[in-house]
Amino acid sequence: MMNALAALHVERPLWLLALVPAAALWLLARRGSDPAQQWRSVIDPALLPYLLTGGDQRVRIPPADWLFAAMALAAAAIAGPAWQREPSPFAEAKPTVAIVLRVTPSMLTEDLAPTRLDRARQKLADILAAREGASTALIAYAGSAHLVLPPTPDSAVILDLAKALSPEIMPKQGDDLAGALALARRALAGIGQGGAILLLADETLPGSVESQPAGSPPVTILALRDAESAGLAEVAKTLGGMVVPTTPDQSDVAAIVRRLDRGDNASGIAGEGDHWSEAGYWLVPILGLLALPWFRRGWGAA
Repeated sequence: MMNALAALHVERPLWLLALVPAAALWLLARRGSDPAQQWRSVIDPALLPYLLTGGDQRVRIPPADWLFAAMALAAAAIAGPAWQREPSPFAEAKPTVAIVLRVTPSMLTEDLAPTRLDRARQKLADILAAREGASTALIAYAGSAHLVLPPTPDSAVILDLAKALSPEIMPKQGDDLAGALALARRALAGIGQGGAILLLADETLPGSVESQPAGSPPVTILALRDAESAGLAEVAKTLGGMVVPTTPDQSDVAAIVRRLDRGDNASGIAGEGDHWSEAGYWLVPILGLLALPWFRRGWGAA
C-alpha cells in the first residue's frame, strides 16, 4: 500500500488546472444561491437571521457543491492518475520482415505447379496469414532491386502487389540479389525495430552475395528448387542464414514463421517494456452517481 501511494502521480498534470475555474464557478454559485446575500446590504446583520424564513429547509448538500465535486472528479480522471506499471500492449509485437521476391523468367517454370512464382505467392499468403498483424515489406528483384512496398501490416495490399509482379515489368533482367538484400536491410533499418529478411527464390548466380555487415537482420531462404544445385545453399552459408525447402504441405511455412518470430529478431521493437497503467476510468461510475440528482425536477433551482 505504501509503495502504491509513493508511486501515485498523474500522467497529464495540466488538467488539474481545471480545478481553478471549477472552484471559481462553485464560489459564484454558492453566493448566488444564498437567499440572505441580497438582504445583507439593507438589513442589520443582527436582525437578518430572525427576519428570513425557510432557512431551515435548505438542501443539505446544495447543487453547487455536487457540481463542484463532479468537475473536480472529472479533472482528476482526465489527468490520468496512476500508481502501478503494466506490460506494454506492443511488447509482444511480431518483428517486421522484409520479403525479397525473385521475379525472373526462371520463376515461370512449371515444375512447381502452376509456376514457381505462383507457388512463391501462395507460400507468401500462408506466411502472412500466420503472422497476421505483423509489418511486412516487399522487395522485387531481377537485374535490379526495387522496393515495392515499405513495411505495412496490411497483408491484402502486399498480396495484391505480389500478384501484379511478373518478369515482363521488371526493367532489367539479371540477378541483383546483393542489391535486393541491401535494399531490405535499409527498409528494416528505417523503422528501427529489428526484424528479419525472407528470400523467396529458385536460384542464384555463384558469388552473387558477400557476407552481411555486422548486426544485419537474419536471412531465411525459401528454396523453390533444390538448394544445392540452385546455389541457394551457398548463399545461406555466406549470409549465415537458413534454407527451408518448399514442401507440398505447410511444414515449410511453419518452419519459416517460427524462425521469423524468434525473440532475437524483435530487439528494439517500439513499445517494448512496460508503462504506467492509468486508473482514471475507475472514477467514471462515481461521476455517473453525482449526475443522478440533476434528473430530479427542480434540483438545479434548490
